Formats: sequence, C-alpha cells, structure tokens
Amino acid sequence: MEIKIVSTKRDLRRFINLPARIHAGHQNWVPPLYQDDWKYFSVEQNKQAVDSDTIRLLALDGDRVVGRIMGIISHRVNRTQNQRGARFTALESTRDEEVVRSLIGYIEHWARRHGQEFLLGPKGFSNVDPVGLMVEGYENEPTLSTTFNFPYLVNYLQTMGFVKHIDYVAYKIPIEIPHFYHRIHQRIKRRTAYQLLEFASRRELKPHIVAVFELMNETYRHLDGYVPLDHAEMHSMARRFLPLLDPRFIKAVLRDGEIVAFVLGIPNLNAGIRKAGGRLFPIGIFHILRARANSPQLDLLLGAVREDMRGRGLDVLMGMAMYKSAQVYGFDHIDSHLELETNTKVRAEMERVGGEIYKRYRIFRKEL
Repeated sequence: MEIKIVSTKRDLRRFINLPARIHAGHQNWVPPLYQDDWKYFSVEQNKQAVDSDTIRLLALDGDRVVGRIMGIISHRVNRTQNQRGARFTALESTRDEEVVRSLIGYIEHWARRHGQEFLLGPKGFSNVDPVGLMVEGYENEPTLSTTFNFPYLVNYLQTMGFVKHIDYVAYKIPIEIPHFYHRIHQRIKRRTAYQLLEFASRRELKPHIVAVFELMNETYRHLDGYVPLDHAEMHSMARRFLPLLDPRFIKAVLRDGEIVAFVLGIPNLNAGIRKAGGRLFPIGIFHILRARANSPQLDLLLGAVREDMRGRGLDVLMGMAMYKSAQVYGFDHIDSHLELETNTKVRAEMERVGGEIYKRYRIFRKEL
C-alpha cells in the first residue's frame, strides 16, 4: 500500500469521489454537495485555510484508492487556544484497519514534524464544518451539516490509542407546541422592546447575515474549541449557504434595531441531494428544491441568544414562530443539530420540549 500526497487535479478528484465508492449501497449515506467539496478541499483557494498548514493524502492499493484523510494545523486556533495541536478530517477507508493505520500514522508523523503535541478529529478548519464520527444512531440519516460513517472507523481509531475528547448529541423534537410556551409567549409579546423578525425572501435576509455570524461569535466563544469567524469567513459562509437557506425558517429578535437572538432552520434535503447525486447542475438543483418542498423533517442549523438577553423568553418567542411555520408546512419533527454534551442549559431546554437524543457524534484525541 502506498500513501500519496494529493498534488494534482486528478488526485483531488479521486480524493473527493472516494466516499461515493466506499458507501455504494449504504442506505443512510448522503453524497456531499460536490460543488462545495471542490471549493473546500482546494485549500489553495479556500479562505478558511488561510493561516493553516494542510496535507491531503490518498491510500493506494496499486492504482486503486482505498482511503483518504486531510491533516490541518490551524495556527489561528492554536494561538487562540494557547495550544500546539493538529486536526484530521475527511477520513474515509475501506474496511481495512491497515489503511486507517497508515493514513493516521502519516498525519501523526507530519504533525510531530511541525511541533504539534496532540491530534484531534475529525474536525475541520472552522466551527461550522462537520465534526466527529457517528458513534450512536446509525439507523438515522445525517443532515446537511453532519457526516455519516461506518462503525468500523470508530473501532479502528480506538485500537490505535485515540480516546474520547468530547461528544455532540442531536435531538429529535416533535412538532407540538409545549404547553408552557403559551404562557411565556404571551408575557414576552407584551414587552414592546423586542421585535420578532421573520423573512419572506433571501433579499430580506441577506443584510442580516453578517450580524447573525457576529452574534454567533459573541455567544459561542466559550464553547469547547470555538474560534470566532473573521469577516472574510463570514462572507464566505454566507455565499456558501445562502442559496440553500429557506427564509421561512429563519427567525430573529431585534432590540433597538440590533439582532440579539436568532434561530436558523432548513428543510431536510437528503432525498433531493441523493437524487441529484450531489451535483447542483444542470438539473440537480430542481431535485433539491422539490425535496425542500416535501421534506417531513426540519433541520436546525444554528441558534443563539446574546448573553445579557438570556432568561427573558426570547427563545420561546422564536420557538413559537418556528413551531407555527413547521406546522403550516407539514413537518413531522425537528432535528436539533449537534449540541455539545457539556452544554447542559441547551440540552435541558431540548428535553423540556420533548426532544430525545437519537444521534451522537464523537471527536477523538491522541497525544503525540
């Protein structure tokens, strides 16, 4: 077996296309949006890769690709967290432990050569990239912002000395407005200082995107491993996700003309992405739009309440609006997206509204 550094466009094409072959016939796997993958893994053009060292590897058995991985050393993350750590992401392999050992071993050696003290992953450049390997809930499908893996990858990492760093959990929430919401909603509606903001078009939404990311930076900075997005990353993420967002499922709260809370949801697009084969053009976008119109599941992507505004019912104000929109458009349930297992306040709220954990993802760590 040969480990090859990705250095040509042909190598990169094989890197990007490998998961489709690994997961052929895998019922719950969903292809990526290949347009995004080409932008993401072309690190020379990826603005998120600025101030990072990266390496992309293929594992070859003869001329056949049997595995891949990308290593990342984010100098900005290391400076912010006062650490010396490397990350790995995009790990895929046939059911062969030696393939994974060879790929991970190469990344470990590369990280040590660059003076790093530990290896963490799967984790990408920023906090909005997919994280972790699924460790529970294999019977359930991923969402647009998560990945899907076979259990054997988890087993291989554990036999190589990787241990749990932290888990993320996803809740399945019924579309039933909790009784206590009505009382809190009536109280918050009487407070004229707060204005619920709903959107009918992307044109209405676009001016607020940067403000949403700025609020995310402010409220997420205390969470494990979070590094604030800079303005270039904010605009990059806006361009990446704005075409797929559905304004009907984005709610925000204004106070004195400033966004102090938001929640962002999107109809689950899995059926459309599968039918499109992960390709938006020439006709894939129509399959995705049709799936958006007929999906039974609403996926939450992001949400935040400014710290000094918490405990005032703003989550209920937005939640009530989101429930009503979900009911109008016929959704059966909501996927909460990934919540840190240590974020006890948010998890308590999820359970209070009837949510149950149905997927778990894990980030692994190994000292070098």
